Amino acid sequence: MGRESTIIKTSVVGIIVNLILVVFKASVGIFVNSIAITLDAINNLTDALSSIITIIGTKLANKAPDKNHPYGYGRIEYFSSVIIAVIVLWAGITAFQESWPKIFNPDVTSYTTVSLIIIAVAVVVKILLGRYVKNIGEKINSRALVASGSDAFFDAILSLSTLIAAIISIYFNISIEGILGVIISFVIIKASIDILKETIDSMIGNRVDSELSLKIKNLIEEFDEVYGAYDLTLHNYGPENMMGSVHIEINDELSASEIHTLTRNITTKIYDELSIILTVGIYARNNKFDFIKNDLDKIVSEYEEVLQIHGFYVYENEKLVSFDIIVDFDADRDAVKNEISSKIKEKHPEFDYIIIDDYDVSD
Repeated sequence: MGRESTIIKTSVVGIIVNLILVVFKASVGIFVNSIAITLDAINNLTDALSSIITIIGTKLANKAPDKNHPYGYGRIEYFSSVIIAVIVLWAGITAFQESWPKIFNPDVTSYTTVSLIIIAVAVVVKILLGRYVKNIGEKINSRALVASGSDAFFDAILSLSTLIAAIISIYFNISIEGILGVIISFVIIKASIDILKETIDSMIGNRVDSELSLKIKNLIEEFDEVYGAYDLTLHNYGPENMMGSVHIEINDELSASEIHTLTRNITTKIYDELSIILTVGIYARNNKFDFIKNDLDKIVSEYEEVLQIHGFYVYENEKLVSFDIIVDFDADRDAVKNEISSKIKEKHPEFDYIIIDDYDVSD
């Protein structure tokens, strides 16, 4: 089954289960005059709506690329996650508005054995549903399903607290529905903000995942001709549409034909194993000037704020040395570069030096 079909099937299961719970919980809430159970039913209705949004978002995200959107519509899935997070936030705020007054003016409720059984069954059902939806979401990298699964889990907590409030009301004649409702509303609001933040970070473009970065570089460095992989950048146009670029360091004596074959093999390997479209750039390496590179490495080792140097190359005829440097974001970049330039110039005054700024965007 394809990714789109899996998301739709999982969402349909969520819609059916939540609508069944809405009917039962709303009936019980009205019958026993419980604001907590009635709010719980409304929350299940928003879950069904979230699943519908997930289906619509998935359908739109899988539209084929066109002239105006050559990278496809995959990022629409992120908008789906944002909408779901907003719905969860709305549910949390509504729960707070309804629960707060009940702390001071609790309603009289009349729970029955049947109502308690229905609530208990709802707890189990929502836990199983949440785990099912979230696991599938993580497996196929669907933030919308992960958000829906997390929401279902919080619903289970809401239902459990309602059950506890009912038991306390029966045996101790004390109503704590309002207090529990306020606590739960804060939990729901926090969860929605976390989902919203994570999704917006992906939309803005956050740091390349360290594990993925290392995996890509290790795969590239398996090729004998490659001395190192640097400057990895990745951009996603939806969870399943990622592309980027990387520089590899190779011997400057390789022919154009050999470089062509090597870069093609690298891009094919990365796509076959990770489904990432990668553009490969070249750093040439002339080993006859390793004595300068070794001196530079010793100088750089004195600076903790220097994370890496790469792209080292000596233009022999021009008496020019060029290399890239990655300095920690919090360091005084210009001061560090000037000191390193002065020290290497002192060691090898016959050359001029160009230090190119690079940035720590991946491992």
